[in-house]
Amino acid sequence: MLYLVDANVLIDANRDYYPLDRVPEFWDWLLHHAGLGNLKIPLEIYEEIVDGEGALVDWLLQGEVRSSLVFDEDVDPTLVTTVLASGYAPDLSDDELVTVGRDPFLVAYAAVDPVNRCVVTTEVSKPSRVRANRHVPDVCTANGVESCNTFGLTRRLDFSTRRRTSSA
Repeated sequence: MLYLVDANVLIDANRDYYPLDRVPEFWDWLLHHAGLGNLKIPLEIYEEIVDGEGALVDWLLQGEVRSSLVFDEDVDPTLVTTVLASGYAPDLSDDELVTVGRDPFLVAYAAVDPVNRCVVTTEVSKPSRVRANRHVPDVCTANGVESCNTFGLTRRLDFSTRRRTSSA
């Protein structure tokens, strides 16, 4: 399974529960799995994060971090259009497109292979939301794409800060 990471996963992790300076194991673990091809950040999402400032941006701008994390695949524009139409609305205004942001790209990358790709986001499902106010998990569902949150990712890829000992 390839996990495609939303901007909010890294932003929230650094701000709330895995600060870069306090839990470096988490960030090393991310890079390890990125190097194995288990998780990636689409370029559009990466650019959204590095448009800011702070320790997370500084870390992401490091050459080895960028090259490990950024997904080396071009988005299919037809899939982006499909995600917009089925996940949000087929007739979004320019203002609504601004509100939606780059999330359709994230879902479109996963829609290429929905059996083997999963979107990771900290947004929670809110099915009553409509049009540009839809949340990523609901847009994923509308497009046949699996999603999970950060804690689902850490369970699935077995993140731990404890030392493991082999029982022989």
